[in-house]
Amino acid sequence: MKQELIHILCKKSFQFSEEPIFKLVSGQMSQFYVNCKPTTLSPRGMFLTGHLVYEAIRNAQVTGIGGLTFGADPIAVAAAFVSELQGNPIQAFSIRKTRKDHGMIRWIEGDIQPGDRVAIIDDVATTGGSTIKAIERAQSEGMNVVKVVILVDRQEGGVENIRKHVPDISVIITRDDLMRVIRGN
Repeated sequence: MKQELIHILCKKSFQFSEEPIFKLVSGQMSQFYVNCKPTTLSPRGMFLTGHLVYEAIRNAQVTGIGGLTFGADPIAVAAAFVSELQGNPIQAFSIRKTRKDHGMIRWIEGDIQPGDRVAIIDDVATTGGSTIKAIERAQSEGMNVVKVVILVDRQEGGVENIRKHVPDISVIITRDDLMRVIRGN
């Protein structure tokens, strides 16, 4: 499954340039562009991602999985769907980028409660900033964040930064995995 997902990511979600031509959220320029949404929103990509992420959290004894909207949403939903198929239901949740200002004023949408053990998911980690923001928001709502899963690690220090907040991290695919396919190795 992992190799098939790597090939789909290379086809739909990953670009490489010898020169740094891609502008990142941080403002830095990079040789690598990763947008997982075309993969995680495709039927086969969603299937593979859901299974691989579920395997990464299966033994973590979590009741919920989610992350910062929108990148984490299809991954959390896919993993939750697979968890039900496997007879081990895990709730999906979504963390807002801006707090809802009406009704129940919360950062998180989903059927989870304060004190629940949860996993945070992110589609791509560069510096780890958005994942850390998701961890902090989940904790501010009373969640016990015990696991982090990164779909694609750009290998630029993000995982190390995240590990300072949550030591248990699983990376599904690395930039090196993608580059091996791009370079035909």
